[in-house]
Amino acid sequence: MKADGDILATLAVQFAIMSLLALGGANAVVPEMHRQAVELRGWMNDREFTDMFAMSQAAPGPNVMLVTLIGYHVAGFAGALVTTLAMCGPTAVLAHFLGKTWDRFKDAPWRVAVQAGVVPISVGLVGASAIILTRASDHSWLAVAITLATAATAFWTRWNPLWLIGIAGLAGLTGLV
Repeated sequence: MKADGDILATLAVQFAIMSLLALGGANAVVPEMHRQAVELRGWMNDREFTDMFAMSQAAPGPNVMLVTLIGYHVAGFAGALVTTLAMCGPTAVLAHFLGKTWDRFKDAPWRVAVQAGVVPISVGLVGASAIILTRASDHSWLAVAITLATAATAFWTRWNPLWLIGIAGLAGLTGLV
């Protein structure tokens, strides 16, 4: 897509808003990223989105790399720069200015209550991300079976997730998925 001012402004505004809602990290707002990029704006399809998510998780570095890939896909290098700054900038500024105040009230009952309330919110947001990605990527019964088996194995065993990734990768390489 053409990297004009309207697209860059849209990317900046949407990702700046998401950055302030990303309790639990960038993965907590994956459903909103998907809604914006796939459903509302049509910048990409489900497959492209899930491929970008997989690349951002497989590559070394922070989880927030997904926003850089989305920005690059939508508006090239300028889009990558805008989305990355919009996703990281507002929360960095907020953390800078509120960090000292937050530390000053470390024993305050309201701070303990806020921290206790944020935990289930962030877990719920990350869980919603898992559901969105599963729905977007599981297009066959075998893919659904692999997803369920991976989730069950990760939950009930101590297997290293790299084994599961390797098994799923082989299934994809052989054309089973």
